[in-house]
Amino acid sequence: QVQLVESGGGLVQAGDSLRLSCAASGRTVTFNGVGWFRQAPGKQREFVAGIRWNDGMTYYRDVVKGRSTISVSYDQNTVYLQMNSLEPGDTAVYYCGTTRAAIIYYSLASVYEHWGQGTQVNISS
Repeated sequence: QVQLVESGGGLVQAGDSLRLSCAASGRTVTFNGVGWFRQAPGKQREFVAGIRWNDGMTYYRDVVKGRSTISVSYDQNTVYLQMNSLEPGDTAVYYCGTTRAAIIYYSLASVYEHWGQGTQVNISS
């Protein structure tokens, strides 16, 4: 079993930055990728970015490409999502998940097996 804990959310103004963290524990050898998703009220969970654990290859959703960077600290078993130039449309609960799927499937929520509890991000205009 894998446990995931997200942190780093909060209330910031448009144009500000946030760094979200996803700390993994348990059987971390059972997955090969970590993805960040977000879910706004009344909307489906949508992919933001993913990273392949063994080599750090990354994959981004177009709407956040250029504004976000996903990275991993192997020492701390933690995946980070740095988000810059935040917009009110980025307001959502942000979740991280683990998957054993190939990177081409990272944007599909259905391939993720474990999820964290989420961290709330609010962007004011």
